[in-house]
Amino acid sequence: MTYDYDVLVIGAGPAGMAVSVMASEMGLNVATVEKRALGGECMNVGCIPSKALLRIAKVRHSADRFGDYELDEREKPGVRRPFERIAEHLAYIDKKKTSAMFKKVSKLKLAEGEASFVDPHTVDVSGEKLSAKRIFISVGTRPAVPPIPGIRDVDILTNDTIFKLEEVPASMTIIGGGAIGCEMAQAFTRLGTKCAIIQMDPHLMPQGDPDAGKLLEEHFRKEGIEVYNAAKLTKVEKQNGGMAIEAEGGIRLESERLLVAAGRRYDFDALKLENAGVRFDPRKGIEVDRHLRTTAKNIYAPGDCNGHFLFSHAAMHQGMIALMNSMLPGPMKMDFRKFVVPWTVFTEPQVSLVGLTEKQLKDRGVDYEVLESRYEDYGAAIAEGIPVGFIRVYAGKGLLSRGRIYGALIVGEGSGEMINEWALAIQKKLRMTDIMMLQHSFPTMGFLSKRTGEMWMMNRMTPFIKKMVRWMF
Repeated sequence: MTYDYDVLVIGAGPAGMAVSVMASEMGLNVATVEKRALGGECMNVGCIPSKALLRIAKVRHSADRFGDYELDEREKPGVRRPFERIAEHLAYIDKKKTSAMFKKVSKLKLAEGEASFVDPHTVDVSGEKLSAKRIFISVGTRPAVPPIPGIRDVDILTNDTIFKLEEVPASMTIIGGGAIGCEMAQAFTRLGTKCAIIQMDPHLMPQGDPDAGKLLEEHFRKEGIEVYNAAKLTKVEKQNGGMAIEAEGGIRLESERLLVAAGRRYDFDALKLENAGVRFDPRKGIEVDRHLRTTAKNIYAPGDCNGHFLFSHAAMHQGMIALMNSMLPGPMKMDFRKFVVPWTVFTEPQVSLVGLTEKQLKDRGVDYEVLESRYEDYGAAIAEGIPVGFIRVYAGKGLLSRGRIYGALIVGEGSGEMINEWALAIQKKLRMTDIMMLQHSFPTMGFLSKRTGEMWMMNRMTPFIKKMVRWMF
């Protein structure tokens, strides 16, 4: 059978971009459909604008603290319109960088309507039918709105809309203590907004470590951010100039704006997946096997839409693997679940994690030990004025697993860069001796990783080993 294209990609977010650009570079005939904007959520309403806002807020926060910064007029404390600056950055990135990546894509249908399946090889986009040998679904997710009485009657913000504000609000309540909630709480607080976080989970960053959540909460409270954990929300209502949220225990929070950062949802209605024989669960996403193939043998679904690891970098990685798996013979196909996924929350201090958490290790009955190096004990961190944080590593204690790295948690300055070393170590099944014996540039914060390896070795110095050392010396 003859098809219009070799590859058809639905969605040009991180996963879809990876497939489209790689396939085009390989010389394949590619069509890409995106109903909103190139780059998807990450580029337009997620990772990139949030980091820009955090940076602007940090600069202003530093200026307030030290008072010795020469700032651009738009960056001075008290200016309440940072969103214009962010829009400028995004426009530049889209025009000069993102769009340029799609030059080799044979056909790009951008903001021309939604794709819907006609059959396993054909989709319809605003009346135009496109067929392809292989199709990749990378449509991502949307913000979820919890079913709290009255919430549909107020004008809420989500990550889809918050960067479209014209001015920084005077006050804001944030539902959710995950990455989006925490990052936006700190950014807006530093821009002059009175912020409060309220959530049902027991600690901030619920998918991570409780100690990291507690440390972040302590830091937030010092900056004036109110945090209400384990709160059951009962009502949202309008009031003059804003809105109010009530929760059990007599909690009532009044604010000008309400940001909902309480998870993600799937919306596959327009795709008509049933026409292609693609199974999905409205709560869990599109069903894929370990090679990222759906229940239709020519259709793959990399990225958030499959419900595995909802991170932009994971989506990019899955896009690459899905494309390669679509070409490789059976024995050479890769299991996407075997690649570790580090993640970082870009608050101050940053929180980064990779591998298994301590709770997961306990639940699995794994014999492990905890190794921890603290920023406050490291001269470089003290000298740079960033003494808050720690590296915590979980390593095997069993005879065969001794020193094997199961997981790492880093809280503090630079953790987003440092966590990658531990991700590689876990993926390659390295041990603490490998970290210890690797020379680390000094005095970087990454040198603390080497210190953690040295700590592991020092813990091996039993009386018997010490006697052997004395004899050998």
